[in-house]
Amino acid sequence: MRIKETLNVGKTDFPMRGNLPKKEPEWQQEWEDKQLYQRRQALNKDLPTFILHDGPPFANGNIHMGHALNKISKDIITRSKSMMGYRAPFVPGWDTHGLPIEQQLAKQGIKRKEMNTVEYRKLCYDYAMHEIDKQRTDFKRLGVAADWENPYITLLPQYEAEEIKVFAKMVNRGLIYRGKKPVYWSPSSESTLAEAEVEYKDIKSPSLYVAFPIKDGKGLVDEDASFIIWTTTPWTLPANEAICVNPRFDYSLIEADGKKYVIASERLEFLAQIFNWSQYQVIKTFKGKDMEYMVGQHPFYDRDSLVILGNHVTLDDGTGLVHTAPGLGNDDFNVGQKYNLEVLSPVDDQGCLTDEAPGFAGLFYEDANKKVTETLKNKGLMLKLDFFTHSYPHDWRTKKPVIFRSTPQWFASIDPIRQEILDQIEQLTFKPAWGKTRLYNMIKDRGDWVISRQRVWGVPMPIFYAEDGTPIMTQETILHVADLFAEYGSNVWFEKDAKELLPAGFSHPGSPNGKFTKETDILDVWFDSGSSHQGALQARSDLSFPSDMYLEGSDQYRGWFNSSLITSVAVNGVAPYRQILSQGFTLDAKGHKMSKSLGNVIVPSDIERQFGAEIIRLWVSSVDTSSDVPVSVDAFKQVSDAYRKIRNTLRFMLANTTDFDPEKDQVDFQNLRSVDQFMMVKLDLLIAQIEQAYDNFDFASIYKKIIGFLSNDMSAFYLDFAKDVVYIDAADALSRRQMQTVMYAVTVALTKLLTPILPHTMEQVWQQLKEPEDYVQLTSMPKVQNYPQADQIMNQWQEFMDLRDNILKSLEEARDAKLIGKSLEAAVTIYPKPELKQLLEDLDTNIGQLLIVSQFSISDHELDDADQYDNVQVKVAHAQGEVCQRCWMTKEDVGTDAELPMLCARCAQIIRDNYPQALSEGLEK
Repeated sequence: MRIKETLNVGKTDFPMRGNLPKKEPEWQQEWEDKQLYQRRQALNKDLPTFILHDGPPFANGNIHMGHALNKISKDIITRSKSMMGYRAPFVPGWDTHGLPIEQQLAKQGIKRKEMNTVEYRKLCYDYAMHEIDKQRTDFKRLGVAADWENPYITLLPQYEAEEIKVFAKMVNRGLIYRGKKPVYWSPSSESTLAEAEVEYKDIKSPSLYVAFPIKDGKGLVDEDASFIIWTTTPWTLPANEAICVNPRFDYSLIEADGKKYVIASERLEFLAQIFNWSQYQVIKTFKGKDMEYMVGQHPFYDRDSLVILGNHVTLDDGTGLVHTAPGLGNDDFNVGQKYNLEVLSPVDDQGCLTDEAPGFAGLFYEDANKKVTETLKNKGLMLKLDFFTHSYPHDWRTKKPVIFRSTPQWFASIDPIRQEILDQIEQLTFKPAWGKTRLYNMIKDRGDWVISRQRVWGVPMPIFYAEDGTPIMTQETILHVADLFAEYGSNVWFEKDAKELLPAGFSHPGSPNGKFTKETDILDVWFDSGSSHQGALQARSDLSFPSDMYLEGSDQYRGWFNSSLITSVAVNGVAPYRQILSQGFTLDAKGHKMSKSLGNVIVPSDIERQFGAEIIRLWVSSVDTSSDVPVSVDAFKQVSDAYRKIRNTLRFMLANTTDFDPEKDQVDFQNLRSVDQFMMVKLDLLIAQIEQAYDNFDFASIYKKIIGFLSNDMSAFYLDFAKDVVYIDAADALSRRQMQTVMYAVTVALTKLLTPILPHTMEQVWQQLKEPEDYVQLTSMPKVQNYPQADQIMNQWQEFMDLRDNILKSLEEARDAKLIGKSLEAAVTIYPKPELKQLLEDLDTNIGQLLIVSQFSISDHELDDADQYDNVQVKVAHAQGEVCQRCWMTKEDVGTDAELPMLCARCAQIIRDNYPQALSEGLEK
């Protein structure tokens, strides 16, 4: 009989390699076939509810790493909540209307303006549904558990109907109105944009100083002088109607190089340098408020430019006199209203100047800059032209610059509900905490929301017009449209004329002939997704309102978080969420935004093919998502190493508990050895910490604590010396069953704790365990046991671990000195202080076994040539005796059993008691 046949070397069917790219799709198909998501919901149907409402990604293109970070984070949360005693369904959503889909169709050669609107919208619908299928497949491949067959989609009839009802309630509160004032206008999209649809990029702009001759100085300023204004948008000068000054500033009439000008006093030295004035003097100084109603001459039209007052004028740059075009700027519009100035906006949908700008009509606004400056130069009124680079708003979809342009638009008024919204923000929880200040300030400072868009792929605005042009927005008409949308979808708006869309018998005093027209604009897509608290949370029986959490990227403070909050407070009086969890963006390893044009994109499918979705999931749990997250293949390689550590440690414990039956072999806590109790207490503390981390959505802490527990507490300590027990002792020995009890408990607990993060791997582990549930995804998190005397056990063993650190240091030094090779060649003697000696006696354990040395002894007197530590002397020597061929310890009792000469006394006794055939057949190496 061979010696190895007497060892309990662990065996398991759990493979060392996960082969994740191949196996994950098979497991996912099994979960779908077995309806694990539905079974989990049925198990938890009567439990308290936790609703994480999915912010709908736009249905366009395969998912990127930002999508993966977002959806996996949500999946970790809902899975953990489901295992922690909550009904936590996850209903995915998709945002499907808007310009990006129109752009994709344009790239395919489809010309919107040459098509029937209904047919064009059907093409948009088909495209969106195709993209949803693509993204759904991508998300499912990540292992995300959700109600994938019943998502909420903003283009579905029932959702559109609910959105129209939101509009109706806002109309009923008097929050919807039509007005003409400057809004973000995208010539490249031919549509208005919301603030959330604008991003800022650097552009090169002209820096132009212009003289406006003075027509009426109100007796205070000579009329042979000129006002100097500064502008970075020369193309807006045809719309100039006023010059704005700050009433509190000092202004000066100066003479420079023989000409007279009016400028802000504080800007004089700066402007003298800009204009290279060789000589200048101040003639008089006066307050801005004294300049009100002076009149300047428009520089190239026969039109007055009125001097008006405005507190928005600053001295940060320019001259302190601001060119004012009420139709082309917000501040200009607001101050112009006080002076009843005309709202002149001489620019069309494509960004070209109109006939209201004589001499410049037909020019694209950027091209008009050059002609305006040439005109000013010819008239001798251009004082200085330069160029500078600055941040400027761009359309976030087309990436082209936007302009401010006054057009008739529909707005949602914020002022009447602003304080309600701010009061709601005060009651919410934010993670990170700075999100509260950010959202609060955005609401506090935001203007009215322009909700109309000049496109066709979207939810039509349910507004009719009488013959005299009066808008018709009654609860009767809007709710009737909602019912039509619910039954037929919003295409019915384009399929039928206005009369057919109105309630039967509808009449209006503004339509004596019974004729009506309908609005052609659609609702802003942020109104679409911002209505999901009605279209999803309140419309679905499996969800509830308000939700417990919204989780999206930090850009959604100006997007979905914002629009959802406004619409919900407007129609429900409360926020649609109790908590906001925001995440940073995914960047490349150098901190740059990922872009196909830069060639720095890493897509989830590539990582899945190379490493598996589990590695992406583990990576999500390892990073700090409160700020921007760098993504690199090297990062996934590092996480893959951590994954192997998790997998191999669990595999070792599975292999060494294959013959362990928890029903029969488990040892209760009180009958465990002290070291085993220590590990059970450590596990209990870990469970408590991990469950708290899940509660706090602190995935990185979970990752660190579990990796630390597996590496330091298990691999480097408990499992390291465990081999001398589970391999060497008899199969049914109490010592072995004690350690197996711990290993099995750790494996079960870690499998459950890691399931929200690594469901594929943990299901594979679960199949090796002897637990009643067929899937770990249908279990609950492990319960904290609060073992008796846990604090005392921890304190005792912490002192021992400190001693162990010192002894390991001495062993390392002995190894460096070539005194020993591996630790089993060592004999360790210590001389501890009385308190430490008492501790070791109280632990009542085989210290040498824990240290993995062959011989260990405690001396009653001080040692010569020993290593000195605070409370102990440590001396390492080479162990005396022979090496046992079974346990590989160096013992002086090797060969004391004549029939088993290769073994130490301990191993010989185990053989005699358990393998009598070895005595009759003989024992070989």
